Amino acid sequence: MTNIRAVITGVGGYVPDYRLNNQELSSMVDTSEEWIIQRVGIKERRIFREKGKATSDLALRAINELISKTGVDPNTIDLLICPTITSDLPFPATSNIIGLKAGLVNAFNFDISAACSGFIYGLEIASRMIESGAYKKVIVVGADMMSAITDYTDRTTCSLFGDGAAAVLIEPTNEDIGIIDRILGYDGNGKDYLHVKAGGSLFSVSHKTIDSHEHFVYQEGKVVYRYAVSTMAEISVEMMKRNNITAESLNWFVPHQANMRIIEAVAERMGIVREQVLINIERYGNTTAATIPLCLWDFEKKLKKGDNLILTSFGAGFTWGSIYLKWGYNTD
Repeated sequence: MTNIRAVITGVGGYVPDYRLNNQELSSMVDTSEEWIIQRVGIKERRIFREKGKATSDLALRAINELISKTGVDPNTIDLLICPTITSDLPFPATSNIIGLKAGLVNAFNFDISAACSGFIYGLEIASRMIESGAYKKVIVVGADMMSAITDYTDRTTCSLFGDGAAAVLIEPTNEDIGIIDRILGYDGNGKDYLHVKAGGSLFSVSHKTIDSHEHFVYQEGKVVYRYAVSTMAEISVEMMKRNNITAESLNWFVPHQANMRIIEAVAERMGIVREQVLINIERYGNTTAATIPLCLWDFEKKLKKGDNLILTSFGAGFTWGSIYLKWGYNTD
């Protein structure tokens, strides 16, 4: 029996036009450009300001570009996975809405709520579906409209997040390319340090929750930073060891874009140099489930068929994951 691998065969992305830079942000809250850059390395973030639009519209534009670039027939897509924590509605799933808007009439679909690790989780599920032989074309679209749950009076979090979406097409291959290995994990104790408190069944909407700003992102930054560095470094180094990847043979490291200091610390632990790391946090901020695919989209022309990539994330939950893959195509 021939072994089937899942391979990324295309990527599309979208970020809004509006740029919220640090100077404008410092006029809204007690912060400064120097403080933000030194603390997290972000210069600006994109904000989706179109009235009546939501996360599904970000995802739709990323998918439309993906379809245009790859020439894939939307009728042949048989699964759509949407990692997101900013759903259009509590229900139905945002993937249902995206599928309708994108005309993916033959694709069953579902959302994944794994915060910043959502894309890695989605890629793992998509790859297993492809490897089973039951699915031929799967789209994973990481999309988040973080401005909807960001408190712009909270100086500790408002500089971190932006809006965006990026989608990848996953197909089967018998070549020596595609997704090779994965490490996934979680620690539920992390819920206390990074969450949105209200809006679910535990604390439903009330005047109290609204007045207390409990529908926005809450984060204990020092704790999250410590866990993120140690966990991302540990699983990335482990991925290198068990696949005999050296610093010289790793072409690209694609980390979740949450904090420049985290990225630098993890790269140092891996023994790789800055030129091997794909980084765009300074332009987009933390777009949660969209950061890793947005990096693939941003730097697609640098990626060559057969390149060794390690993708690593850490997010609320706590959740984490790392995937080792060989890139599937050249971009002309």
